[in-house]
Amino acid sequence: MNLESYYRKRYMLFKWRSSQSFVNKSIMAFFMACLTGLMAQIVIPLPWTPVPVTAQTFAVLISGVLLGRYWGGLSQLIYVILGVAGIPWFAGMEGGYTVILGATGGYLVGFIIAALFLGHFVDKYVRSRNFMPMFGLMLFANFILIYVPGLLALSFWVYTTKGYTPSLWDLLVMGLLPFIIGDIIKITGASALTKAITPKEAYGEEVDAKISD
Repeated sequence: MNLESYYRKRYMLFKWRSSQSFVNKSIMAFFMACLTGLMAQIVIPLPWTPVPVTAQTFAVLISGVLLGRYWGGLSQLIYVILGVAGIPWFAGMEGGYTVILGATGGYLVGFIIAALFLGHFVDKYVRSRNFMPMFGLMLFANFILIYVPGLLALSFWVYTTKGYTPSLWDLLVMGLLPFIIGDIIKITGASALTKAITPKEAYGEEVDAKISD
């Protein structure tokens, strides 16, 4: 496959997902929720924190890229709602409302926000689809939009269950520092995938012109 064919297929795939009906987009969002749930079962528990290492953040980051604005966030909303309803697809095959109220509930809320954020940029700003801009956006989505609500909820959980407010350092040790290296690896992979599968610059307009001829 030559470069021209690759660019064309990449654009057509991007256009295809954008032109789908409401029903088809909803189905795709559900399947992305399923993928998030599947990757959440790749778990490495850590003895000093209730927050495990999981692979699900890769699915969260890429959901906005694959589904676009709103729909990436919807996929994560479906994931959270169905998990709260009892489907055991949160980390460690857990489900139910106690999870959203537990130590990791804030991260789940952050998943929705991060997917909405990335989907917005991928659809609206062509330059964001290159590796370095997307790497920066995903760093922000991961370490701010996911971790800030995650750490706030974790702090509240410690207070309500242990009876004390953790120091900032203790909170970071439990809810952020052990995950940095793994998250950067996932962000790098998701950014590379974004560059590979999304159209760049004005190529899409050229393809549309050829198709209309």
